[in-house]
Amino acid sequence: MGRLPIAEPADVRRAAARLVRADAGAFGAALALNAAAAGAGLVGPWLVGRIVDEVKAGHGVGAVDRMALAILLCSLAQLLLARWARYVGHRFGERTLARVREEFVDRALALPASVVERAGTGDLTARGTADVSAVGTTLRDAGPELLINTVHAAFVLGAVFVLDPLLGAVGILGIVPVRFALRWYLRRARDGYLAEGAATSEVAEILAATASGARAVEAFGLQERRTAASHDALETSRRTRMYTLHLRTVFFPVVEVSYILPVAGVLLVGGVLHAHGAMSLGAVVAASLYLRQFAEPLDQILVRVEQLQSSGASFARVEGLARSPRSAPDGDGPGPADDRIDVRGVRYSYDRGGEVLRGVDLTVRPGERLAVVGPSGAGKTTLSRLLAGVDAPGAGSVTVGGVPIAGLGPERLRRQVVLVTQEHHVFLGTVRDNLRI
Repeated sequence: MGRLPIAEPADVRRAAARLVRADAGAFGAALALNAAAAGAGLVGPWLVGRIVDEVKAGHGVGAVDRMALAILLCSLAQLLLARWARYVGHRFGERTLARVREEFVDRALALPASVVERAGTGDLTARGTADVSAVGTTLRDAGPELLINTVHAAFVLGAVFVLDPLLGAVGILGIVPVRFALRWYLRRARDGYLAEGAATSEVAEILAATASGARAVEAFGLQERRTAASHDALETSRRTRMYTLHLRTVFFPVVEVSYILPVAGVLLVGGVLHAHGAMSLGAVVAASLYLRQFAEPLDQILVRVEQLQSSGASFARVEGLARSPRSAPDGDGPGPADDRIDVRGVRYSYDRGGEVLRGVDLTVRPGERLAVVGPSGAGKTTLSRLLAGVDAPGAGSVTVGGVPIAGLGPERLRRQVVLVTQEHHVFLGTVRDNLRI
């Protein structure tokens, strides 16, 4: 079975950039609002440090009350700005998700029938459901949250460096273990989540094939064989999911322990500097509060980074359809002169097997009816697929009205040739509607 392509990381990045450019105004507004909310959130810890210094200096309560009121107002402003930013970000995510879904449907419908048959409907179904849903969740939730928390974390670290560069350096050193844990995780996550997605597609393919062929399974007594195949696929899916779970159980505990290191380091170094009169107590308190505040956006960033590995693998599977061969477009060139079908010197063989057709010559003139008769495996269905343009001959030519069938787009081809099999799907509607399809 030929799998549908998987997009490379560079392709996924370009696709994400294209989606951002398509709604650049909303993306820029969300970024600006997040920056404003993060700036408002920085005022509180700085004012708390000022209050500590004011109280230590023995100043009156009036200044303390004014700073406390300013903290309250800044917190309210941060709340309103963050709410507005999330609203804009989620609208951006929903519009972007709609574009991803529309692109997926367009690409899926443009796939040649032979490509879908070789890949299996299960893979295409899994990409169009679970993978598109994962990408949508990221665009709607993880993307805006990652943006918000990245801006917040950058502003918090900047504030610590403004207070004292040495304390800022201590804070940066405290999160070094996070960097090593993240590198370890990222080296393994993409391949792990791609394997998980492939296993999910395999389960979907087996279930779809078993359900659609239920009568054949029952007639030939294939229940045990199909059940065993389902168990094998489910076991493979379980192993891939356990592997990605293992990655998370190693990554997140290391990260959680690392959160306390920057705060502890700042308290130790700041305490020593304060004892020697090189730093005020308020600055130490403010820096500690900033780094304690830094743990929350950092935690959210790492959670979203983990989610991005899963959804990034899904995005690679969704975007992979862009690399699949597509049906020939309906061009502006001359169409078939009539309905005459000519087959000349056609040869055809499947990927795993010998030639099914060799040296076939055939002419069907308008108004003629032709019955192709032969034993099972003689190539009747294969010849029909070549006449309908589902497959292309390995050698020779198949033309309708003097035009190669392989060069006709889907709309023009279906005006000339239609393949109706015994197993043809019937859509809800009238017989006329189904025949027109």
